[in-house]
Amino acid sequence: MSFWSVFAASFTASLVTGFGIYVIYKFADWGERNAIYFMSFAGGVLISVSVIHIAPESLEFSETSPFYFLAGYFGLFLTNQFFQTFFCPGGNCGESKGWISVLGIGFHSFVDGVIYAITFNVSIFTGILAAIGMVLHEFPEGIVSFLLLKRMGIDEKKSSLIALLTAGLSTPLGTLVSFFFIRNIAGEDLGYLLATAGGVLLYVGATHLIPEVEKESKRFSFLTLLGGVLVALIIVFTGH
Repeated sequence: MSFWSVFAASFTASLVTGFGIYVIYKFADWGERNAIYFMSFAGGVLISVSVIHIAPESLEFSETSPFYFLAGYFGLFLTNQFFQTFFCPGGNCGESKGWISVLGIGFHSFVDGVIYAITFNVSIFTGILAAIGMVLHEFPEGIVSFLLLKRMGIDEKKSSLIALLTAGLSTPLGTLVSFFFIRNIAGEDLGYLLATAGGVLLYVGATHLIPEVEKESKRFSFLTLLGGVLVALIIVFTGH
């Protein structure tokens, strides 16, 4: 596994986040109208990839990998619940709720960078497959981060910069921090990490993205969701 191939994927994700911020900064109406389609497509890819490729792949390393898959899903869920419970009890925390959301996106983006290091360590194919959904969901994350900051009364230039730092640059940082540790892992341990990453991807797709798609109820969002599923299926079954 080449460091530069992994870093290129995470840096691409950072660029896509930056592009999302630029679009919402320059074309606010278009960005808000269409972000949900990127979210639904990415959700379809991530759910499909985690279930039909990463989960079976991790089983080849260890029969106990499903427990780690479950741990990855609920680990991210409990982390989000922790922030909401202890820093925003009852949801009544005023402006700080926006900061918590932005920092949560930053943490999630950092984890994305770690996932790149894990999946590319398994194989280039697995890394690219995971990266497709991951990169696509960075676009709406950049938009959401910018809007959260702007709604707190922060001017547009500062909102753009803070959103880029938290949602964008944290992804390659996650790759840099984790790569040289993960590259030395093999066998069952690598299977455990892959399963954990699969659980995280499932959480991002099923619990983070899809509820937003349902909430928006855009007329054709189900088509982009199915498109994401179809793309994942085609790549998985033609890549083996």
